[in-house]
Amino acid sequence: MSGKRALPLAGIALAAATCLGMVIAGADLSLALGVAVIWLGSLWLTLPAPEAEGPRINAEQASRDATREMIESLSQPLLVLEDTRITLANAAAREALGAHILGQDARIALRHPDAMRLLEMGADEGWGDSVTITGFTGGRSLWQLTRRRIDKKRWLIELSDRTAEADISRAHTDFVANASHELRTPLAAIIGYVETLAEGGAALDEATRTRFHEVVLREARRMQSLVEDLMSLSHVEAEKHDRPTEPIDLTKLTARVVGEVASIHGRDRLVTIFPDDDANVLGEVSQLEQLLRNLIDNALKYGDPAKPVAIRVSHALSGATTLTIADRGPGIAPEHLPHLTRRFYRTDPGRSRAAGGTGLGLAIVKHIVERHRATLDIASTVGEGTTFTVCFPPMPAAPASQLS
Repeated sequence: MSGKRALPLAGIALAAATCLGMVIAGADLSLALGVAVIWLGSLWLTLPAPEAEGPRINAEQASRDATREMIESLSQPLLVLEDTRITLANAAAREALGAHILGQDARIALRHPDAMRLLEMGADEGWGDSVTITGFTGGRSLWQLTRRRIDKKRWLIELSDRTAEADISRAHTDFVANASHELRTPLAAIIGYVETLAEGGAALDEATRTRFHEVVLREARRMQSLVEDLMSLSHVEAEKHDRPTEPIDLTKLTARVVGEVASIHGRDRLVTIFPDDDANVLGEVSQLEQLLRNLIDNALKYGDPAKPVAIRVSHALSGATTLTIADRGPGIAPEHLPHLTRRFYRTDPGRSRAAGGTGLGLAIVKHIVERHRATLDIASTVGEGTTFTVCFPPMPAAPASQLS
């Protein structure tokens, strides 16, 4: 070859097959290409050079430098091991495990029995050996470690953070379990009372039959409310990435909703404070109306019935529009505040069910707020009351004719 090295076709074919196999297995394309290039580069450096070139000068260091440059900017954490010593770790790996791992024995740096098992697998036990480790970086973290051979001495370790996927799966499982439980409770009551009426209704006096029918109707309406809230939550979540574009006057919308609620609960239960001018936000009328109803109903249910709920729309100095709904009830203990917008979370389950709550109202509010790129703040003092504040971002200037 007159002073040139030539890669064997078998090596090129094997590198291409490895790259394709990683992509089919779900690996990122850039990672697969990087592994293939690292492998080919290592193979090229190990080929004997013609005598005309003279001895290779620090070939191993050149290979290491090329590999470092190649993997440094990849987003997936990657480690390169020579035997069991960590010789390279890209920025993502150093952030996940700490910069101190460089130069360490991997058995000490990774510190987990399953990671040890991966490292101790024989050289011929496969090109994509992997383990999944719970608590690898602490807490409830979940990581998948995959080992791939580069050459006779070196291994590539891929670290994939699966924590978010596990959290989503766990949340979905919890949600299904909670929804099933919430539906099962009223359904069991309905079946029980209906069976009693069907089997011995003639022997029951009129007052008892009336009471049983009322229970059945109440529990059926409770199921209806739960199903409606589940559908609302699903709808809002499906649209969470689509920012509303319709200009809405929040003052007019709030005034209308307050008027409708007051016709049921009484005008003396609600106090409103509105700005003199329009309070325009980008939004969707139906969802903003639902947000208002959920927050006002929540305040009426859990506030002191002898004290009015205060509803205020105002302008912030930043140009944002703020909606505040405050009750003067018993308040909420501080440890409950971070969890109030979780699905089916209740500070007092018995009182919530007695008041007709489904446990989804504030979860729906949270998703509506997020879709409108707004913020939700909950402040409460035990014995004094609770205040919900929604802050909408400033709306770009728009012709007055477009305002609703």
